[in-house]
Amino acid sequence: MASTNDLKNGMVLKLEGGQLWSVVEFQHVKPGKGPAFVRTKLKNVLSGKVVDKTFNAGVKVETANVDRRGMQFSYMDGEYFVFMDMDTYDQLHIDRKTVGDAANFLIEGFEAVVAQNEGQVLYVELPAAVELTIAETEPGLQGDRSTGGSKPATLETGYQIQVPLFITTGEKIKVDTRTGDYLGRVNS
Repeated sequence: MASTNDLKNGMVLKLEGGQLWSVVEFQHVKPGKGPAFVRTKLKNVLSGKVVDKTFNAGVKVETANVDRRGMQFSYMDGEYFVFMDMDTYDQLHIDRKTVGDAANFLIEGFEAVVAQNEGQVLYVELPAAVELTIAETEPGLQGDRSTGGSKPATLETGYQIQVPLFITTGEKIKVDTRTGDYLGRVNS
């Protein structure tokens, strides 16, 4: 248990029937009249839904113990992604739904943060940017600016993104894992 006065960004709360909500942002408000309160923006850990919720100041809220560990993606086992704990070498099978959009940027050997609560995997979090190789893209034609100077390219994971016309097949690029945007070339 914690008080609403102790809230921090990233803290996970257990509310309304055991649902887990992560604190995205919070603000303590002390109006001229009336009691103080805490205005929060909460994100459902499993569904990703974001809601605004207001608590009275000093109210007790239940916190959830979330274990966040660095794990390495090892291989695919059917529909499951197999991650290995870097400390214990234990293997963890995580289904595609839980991995979510991170699946678009995972290749063997990548490290990710796997968050668990009471043995249940909540989510897989990749670094903000990853380096991937372009598996296939059409050559960019000089003077073809009708598309704003970008073209589709398929990454080594099979995911397709938009890249500038000068990018060629086999090049290593940096990709934003939150938006899927091209961030730049990787100089080797």
